[in-house]
Amino acid sequence: MNLRIAELFASVQGEGIWMGVPSVFVRLSGCNLRCIWCDTPYASWQPEGPVRTVEDVLQECLSHGINHVVVTGGEPMIFDGVVPLVNGLIDAGRTVTIETAGTVDQPITPSLFSISPKLAHSTPDGPWAEQHESRRWNPAVVRAMMDRAGYQLKFVVNLDSGLNDLAEIETMLGELGPHRPDLVMLMPEGRDQATLNRRMKALVAPVMERGWRLCPRMQIELFGDTRGT
Repeated sequence: MNLRIAELFASVQGEGIWMGVPSVFVRLSGCNLRCIWCDTPYASWQPEGPVRTVEDVLQECLSHGINHVVVTGGEPMIFDGVVPLVNGLIDAGRTVTIETAGTVDQPITPSLFSISPKLAHSTPDGPWAEQHESRRWNPAVVRAMMDRAGYQLKFVVNLDSGLNDLAEIETMLGELGPHRPDLVMLMPEGRDQATLNRRMKALVAPVMERGWRLCPRMQIELFGDTRGT
């Protein structure tokens, strides 16, 4: 079984509850959504990278000698090859995080589902709009992931968009049912540190009021908007 790999590298986790943890990142190339602000178009809008066997990818992940592996994209859960990759990593004793929008499921149980449901401001204009809008939110899939593994709910928020992101998030959480508020994370949308800082400050009061978390993007602060970080 094969997978198209946009990039595979070692760094520190820059987002979420395991921020700062040394990690191997394997970015699968391809996505079923078309977020207008996508920061990895080379794994979504214009998928890049060589097609490799699952065994080859698995062995490179293990060769780094790092316990934590992040399987990301694009959208890794649209590929059947993610199942033997993740199961192989688990069998080798690795701790696995899956970065996903929570629109498609696969029969795998990682240590952590990092679920990032897409809000209305992610929908592009043009021919992709209808398809993206119809796919971006699947509460049944998100709930299934939450029920079988560790999870965090990471929402990319842009209060400049003119849309009420906070009300939309609260509606989504209501559709999901029971959840831990401290695992709900607001991450500002942006690809440069100045924009992130400005938008992050605007999120302090909302997370304080609701018992949610503020989620920085440490990789942007450390390295800028660059691949392999």
